[in-house]
Amino acid sequence: MSLSPQFLDELRNRTTLSALIGKTVKLQRAGKEFRACCPFHNEKSPSFYVNDDKAFYHCFGCGAHGDAIRWMTDQRGLPFIDAVKELAAAAGMEMPAQDKRQAERDMRAKGLREAMEDAKAWFAEQLHGLEGAQARAMLERRGISAETARAFGMGFAPDSRTKLRQALAEYGDAMLVEAGLLIAVEGKEPYDRFRGRLMIPIGDVRGRTIAFGGRIIGDGEPKYLNSPETPLFDKGRNLFNLDRAQAAARKTDRVIAVEGYMDVIALAQAGFAEAVAPLGTAMTEHQLERLWRMADVPLLCFDGDAAGQKAAIRAAHRALPLLQPGRSLAFVTLPDGQDPDDLVRGAGSAAFEALLGKAQPLAQRLWEHEVAAEPLDTPERRAGLRRRLTELAQGIGDPMVRDEYASEFRRRFEEMFARPARQFQQRGYDGPRGGKRGNWKPPPRPVGTKARGVHASGLDPMLARAVLAGLIRHPAEIARHMEVLGSLRIGNGALERLFAAVIDVALEARQLDSDRILTILEQSGFDTVASELLRADTLPFSFTRKTTDEARARADLNEAIAVMVARPAVEAAIAEATALVNVDETGEAFARQVALLRQRQELQARLANLILADEEDFDD
Repeated sequence: MSLSPQFLDELRNRTTLSALIGKTVKLQRAGKEFRACCPFHNEKSPSFYVNDDKAFYHCFGCGAHGDAIRWMTDQRGLPFIDAVKELAAAAGMEMPAQDKRQAERDMRAKGLREAMEDAKAWFAEQLHGLEGAQARAMLERRGISAETARAFGMGFAPDSRTKLRQALAEYGDAMLVEAGLLIAVEGKEPYDRFRGRLMIPIGDVRGRTIAFGGRIIGDGEPKYLNSPETPLFDKGRNLFNLDRAQAAARKTDRVIAVEGYMDVIALAQAGFAEAVAPLGTAMTEHQLERLWRMADVPLLCFDGDAAGQKAAIRAAHRALPLLQPGRSLAFVTLPDGQDPDDLVRGAGSAAFEALLGKAQPLAQRLWEHEVAAEPLDTPERRAGLRRRLTELAQGIGDPMVRDEYASEFRRRFEEMFARPARQFQQRGYDGPRGGKRGNWKPPPRPVGTKARGVHASGLDPMLARAVLAGLIRHPAEIARHMEVLGSLRIGNGALERLFAAVIDVALEARQLDSDRILTILEQSGFDTVASELLRADTLPFSFTRKTTDEARARADLNEAIAVMVARPAVEAAIAEATALVNVDETGEAFARQVALLRQRQELQARLANLILADEEDFDD
């Protein structure tokens, strides 16, 4: 679907921004504007302002800035097109016409969504009826309040094969089967899938019901029964409570992944609204990507039993190929045999918060798991440990992270199995008889935080500006680099916000060309900086020019992105190696420093090849 700038302008004009934001944020009148404590970061005094005349919000504390559409995508976590649809519906505007095939798919999905919402309402009604007494008693035993049950839309499916089918008969058996609410058996009448179960709705990123999880009341198997995969529900791509957790994660700057629905619900009731859970499967790559969109280091808090710890290790192994600088996992270890639900009910939220504060880094969890895998009392078994650790490091996709893990595992191995150090007598000044200084060197000092902080200082500003200009010129290239672009830390607030704005717009409206992206950016207050980026005399690269051959510009832009992403990690590694050179007697640090300096030169040469050489190239 292509959205014209005129349509988006009209949508913003019809949306009163303070009314939209005021639904979830308490605003106070401040002259012609409204102000509040910022919903995007924790603060005690208000620095978040909403201006209806200019149709934008701005936080002077964290720099959050945008219009009504940006509010829906950043605060509500909606995809761009879904945000536009919701605002258009509220404003009484018709969305632009779709192609016929897409319209048919949307109508079919609409029917399924309505069926799921009606099923949710019917299950909730049964929970509060006569037949729901056992389910209500179970919630009471689990300490789940009526308010929490309502917030999560919980319900009850009577132990009947036909009651839901009869209640939703208007949709027809075929649609209810497709929605996963009925089971079809050849030669027999379809019957209700969920019977005698506490019902927990599963929502999509917008909170729309797409599936159900049903917990058995009393004894029986399976304990939990989930909806099958449907046109609405892909269990490997969704997370339970994702819609609520996204907003909470922005405030707490963390997300907690637990094993089950009841863990999430109990944690939410205890004040941990940023909790999510996979949907009856091991954690998938898609779910990990979802978690990383909410926090750089998600906390995995699986049950303390053997099965829970095995699930944690599986998630750790699955994450390795996806790791990037600054993006990892951490693991919260629960008491043996307990799950988060048990812990918060028995020991309270403070005890759980304390465990979160002791979360174990991914490298530490992998190391401990491999060390405990078998005895290490023979050379062969120690060699087996070394081989397993090497294979884990080699499974990491990012070369810089892979190198760091290999070094970390090697250091730990050498420390564990090193021979006892021999006593070393200092050969220094011998006193007034005229001795001489020997070869004594001070013991190695740990690498300082300054060396380790080089990567955190951000990207080369000139190169980042050039790449951003190139992405505005060639928005189709964003999709090719979505993962790395979404994880960049530029170190420049305004530039980083513009980066995010460009990526958001292009990803959610892929048919937009450069001019349309600029129009949308102007509406979000980025017109000045975006125009400055595209000035012909500002940046000497082919991909920042209008008249450059398209194929050449795209190839050069891809090369520039590769250099931009690689340089900070190389600089950080050089700083660390340099700090160790003078205290490392093995020569390994010097050899590493030389190799890294060579990498830096190669990157500089690659970048130099991209800079336009003659004056003709600078004419636009």
